[in-house]
Amino acid sequence: MAGHIFGRSTTGALPVAVEGDGCWIVGGDGRRWLDGSGGAAVSCLGHSDPEVRAALHAQLDRIAFAHTGFFTSEPAEALADLLVAHAPEGIERVYLVSGGSEAVEAALKLARQYFVEIGQSERGRVIARRQSYHGNTLGALAAGGNAWRRAPFAPLLTEASHIAPCYAYRERAEDESLEAYGLRAADELDAEIRRLGPETVMAFIAEPVVGATAGAVPAVPGYLKRIREICDRHGVLLILDEVMCGMGRTGWLYACAEDGVAPDMITVAKGLGAGYQPIGALLTSRALYDAIAAGSGFFQHGHTYMGHAMAAAGAKAVLDAILGRGLLERVRAQGEKLDAALRAAFGQHPHVGDIRGRGLFRGVELVADRETKAPFDPARKLHARIKAAAFDAGLVIYPMGGTVDGVRGDHVLIAPPFIIEDGEIEMLVDRLAGAVDRALAA
Repeated sequence: MAGHIFGRSTTGALPVAVEGDGCWIVGGDGRRWLDGSGGAAVSCLGHSDPEVRAALHAQLDRIAFAHTGFFTSEPAEALADLLVAHAPEGIERVYLVSGGSEAVEAALKLARQYFVEIGQSERGRVIARRQSYHGNTLGALAAGGNAWRRAPFAPLLTEASHIAPCYAYRERAEDESLEAYGLRAADELDAEIRRLGPETVMAFIAEPVVGATAGAVPAVPGYLKRIREICDRHGVLLILDEVMCGMGRTGWLYACAEDGVAPDMITVAKGLGAGYQPIGALLTSRALYDAIAAGSGFFQHGHTYMGHAMAAAGAKAVLDAILGRGLLERVRAQGEKLDAALRAAFGQHPHVGDIRGRGLFRGVELVADRETKAPFDPARKLHARIKAAAFDAGLVIYPMGGTVDGVRGDHVLIAPPFIIEDGEIEMLVDRLAGAVDRALAA
């Protein structure tokens, strides 16, 4: 379709999506695509949930928008209450925004203002990890460790430190247990804080399960608990970015709950709205809120559409569905089936090095050589070939390049709707296997 949209790419014409049917997207020509990645791990309830649609219709009939500089709304209050009711210990406040990048920006600015309010204004440094991704706005991009996304905008980015990722497949020594590796990786944070000077560091930000940049790489046992200990030791805030891995994607409403860790802030989006409305949220501890309340009384930040009543009503219906329909248990069960199907199809594949993830959040890493773990030549653009081959076969998946270091490496991220059926899992893996083989043969 020709038109005036400035899209993600200036090459090629995209098909028009005209209808949603469960896990499927229907094009204007009648073609159907199985949404094997929920777009970008967004559409957790599929594309036609009747209860979410009804909630949006009902709210539209009441009021769609009232600026939060003047009013709150019943849907926003109810959504915040529900998010906090199921949040890790200490999380008591919710700042509603329109997406994941906004949530991370808010977290970084709140961290800075918190330290200003409590008289530690020398704290302004952020530490993150290489091969991470925290959003595309300038603050979030600066914090993130996605080299490819950062490179063109480097002159605009504030300085941040990046330590090694928790990436067992590539970074753990052969004679090292997962637990020992996790402690070693976490201790890089302690070393970096000491190098910078603890009095200058305000926050460490990390994804409990790394999403787009590395392909569903989970923290190993004990890693996040050691990270929490290190942050506490130095008075550094811990921000866990669950924009992609949270809201049930791993089988837990908050991914960090599986690791037994309570952060100071959590960012969520994507599955929070399930694609029905743009929404994200920053969840914060009581201590951060109280510091603002006892000081200036005003968070020096904000967006026009924050706390949007329609978006909040849709997100509340999404959360009600996740919690009320047993979908967390379903994600864990269907996730095991997806993992088993992936291992049956790719476990002995000569060019699959690792299959990983949690729940319905899985990654497959491609390698040129399984023994050496050598990646393919980036010029081959294997991930892009897989994406195109899968799409031609009626499957939407989320491959990316630069898995290893921002330049080398290819992976496929798989994150289907929580409602995916057994037969659709088989179809997803079968179509993906065919796409991988066709891409390798090209």
